[in-house]
Amino acid sequence: MNRKQADVMQKGQGFIAALDQSGGSTPKALAEYGIKEDQYAGKDEMFDLVHAMRTRIISSPVFTSEHILAAILFEQTMDRTIEGMYTGDYLWEKKGIVPILKVDSGLDEEKAGVQLMKPIKDLDSKLKRAAERKIFGTKMRSVIKSANPEGIKENVEQQFFYGKKIIAAGFVPILEPEVDIKSPDKKESEQLMKTEILRHLSNLSEDETIMLKLSIPDEDGFYTELIEHPRVMRVVALSGGYSREEAVTMLERNPGLIASFSRALVEGLNVHQSDEEFNKVLGNSIEEIYKASIT
Repeated sequence: MNRKQADVMQKGQGFIAALDQSGGSTPKALAEYGIKEDQYAGKDEMFDLVHAMRTRIISSPVFTSEHILAAILFEQTMDRTIEGMYTGDYLWEKKGIVPILKVDSGLDEEKAGVQLMKPIKDLDSKLKRAAERKIFGTKMRSVIKSANPEGIKENVEQQFFYGKKIIAAGFVPILEPEVDIKSPDKKESEQLMKTEILRHLSNLSEDETIMLKLSIPDEDGFYTELIEHPRVMRVVALSGGYSREEAVTMLERNPGLIASFSRALVEGLNVHQSDEEFNKVLGNSIEEIYKASIT
């Protein structure tokens, strides 16, 4: 673990930029950026376009460590370059922003009220390459759809199973058991999930540290116990389908919880904007999310 990066993540003021849209979510991200599916042919062109979008965001003069602690990258982004440098190196060496890698392989079908992660069969090879690319931590997402105790138990258990492997390889994992914001029993799901997380945290040793990425809770301050836990480096919030305005308002009511927004971060950006317009929209978004993250 890079100690300087760990200090940034543990003590720094700011938020995490989630720039990790994968193959399934990339067409929607590009469409919201103003590039429709009929404007590119095949996955190679699609990934070239989304990397150009991410490059424009990361290299923007408003995308700085003054407000942003870390950026979560898609695997392919980690292997691509910005201004001749691997993306992780550019983030840390040029910007002072900690690079984090999405490592999950997507979601399984819903069962017992949850969507577990598909088995991460290539985890070892991903982590080996992440070490070569000087990545600090990882992120992996599963989803909780309803307050099914057995399903939630299995969901959190899977997150910690892979999390311990990632810790052993020298990284700090972000565990993301997302509670669907449209769930009719979201509050009950959050209670069951928190109980399971605390149970697993109590079994971690003093040299095992994780981060958590969670939906913004229905009850203000609900995750304070997790935020203050000695085995937790940081608790971050996903926007989860809320607009930026909604997500920021809710985040402000949860001291210690910081943003890790994706769609809410890039809301309003468009491929046809001039650099001046683009940087203004992005800068306003960053400032808004930053202020909510330091309350």
